[in-house]
Amino acid sequence: MDIGIPVEMSGDNRLALTPQSVALLCENGNNVFVETKAGDKIHFFDDKFDKAGAKIVLSHQEVYEKANLVVKTDKLAEKEVDLVREEQIITAFHHLAVCSQTMVDKLIEKKATIIGYELIEDENGQLPVLYPTSEIAGQVSIQIAAEYLKIIKGGRGIVLGGIPGVPPAIVVIIGAGTVGKNACMAALGAGAQVIVLDKDMNKLRDIERLFQKRAITSIANKKSIERAISLADVVIGAVLIKGEKSPHVITRNMLKKMKKGSLIIDLSIDQGGCVETSKPTTPKSPVYKVQGITHYCVPNIPSCVGWTGTLALDNVLSPYVELLAEKGLEKALQSSYSLRKGVYIYRGIPIHPVLQNVFGYTTKKIDSLL
Repeated sequence: MDIGIPVEMSGDNRLALTPQSVALLCENGNNVFVETKAGDKIHFFDDKFDKAGAKIVLSHQEVYEKANLVVKTDKLAEKEVDLVREEQIITAFHHLAVCSQTMVDKLIEKKATIIGYELIEDENGQLPVLYPTSEIAGQVSIQIAAEYLKIIKGGRGIVLGGIPGVPPAIVVIIGAGTVGKNACMAALGAGAQVIVLDKDMNKLRDIERLFQKRAITSIANKKSIERAISLADVVIGAVLIKGEKSPHVITRNMLKKMKKGSLIIDLSIDQGGCVETSKPTTPKSPVYKVQGITHYCVPNIPSCVGWTGTLALDNVLSPYVELLAEKGLEKALQSSYSLRKGVYIYRGIPIHPVLQNVFGYTTKKIDSLL
């Protein structure tokens, strides 16, 4: 198979595959085309891919012209969709629920196959590709919190872990999934007081057991969220509904209850954000204020630690890429439950329910097409 690895137009610093995985693909008879400088930011320079057997190409367009399978990290940019060829396979964190109608229409017209890492699911209901990126996002969010609590960054001037005689910051985490657990671990490790809210009692029990009751837990509802964020110095939004747009669990009116100079880090921004006042920001301009509350809403936070993010993604993604390369699209999907679960669009046919719920397309079951 001809496999392409482009530079991410969004500025995401990660790659989906390392030179080591590229070498294995090349050894197995595949052609891998890597856009020049794709890995420079994380010190995977062109020469490493060249030694692995890849072909270095000089333009974004050339990757799409040569590859049957394009392996990305971040979702397609609007102008990138025009480069997609008929019946091409594109794998990425697509998050189609928050993409434009125009983009989705074009992908369907081109009979593309769109596989979203955030949808790949094993038979136990786990999300093996999303999981490590969620671990990273949770841990990095606390590093970000420590930085933006500083007065020079517009914060309240608080040391996250406090010192003897001075209380630590209060960190409120909404969502007790993988992101929330890792944010809780990092915040407790830094010495912060932590409150975790979720609608799922089993997840709250896991938090209590895992952290030996060092974190306060609460069922998430409007009243409990209002009360918790009124105490917070930092709020971590970690709400995930697989493949769907995130609901707003914090409204604009709730901000009035919060302390001036407190910080919201909306880790759900990749799927629209769980805070009504959230909007995507960039690493160059990561924050803004609403009603005196700092909002940090940079999508793809694992990109901030691109080397770790690349290795973590490669560990879980490379077996799926190898399967696609070895068997081809149809047979790979037939043999892998997890890959089938990851399909948004199959050869131009809408598959995932979000395409009906958000964009009005009639969807089909992937199993009926294979």
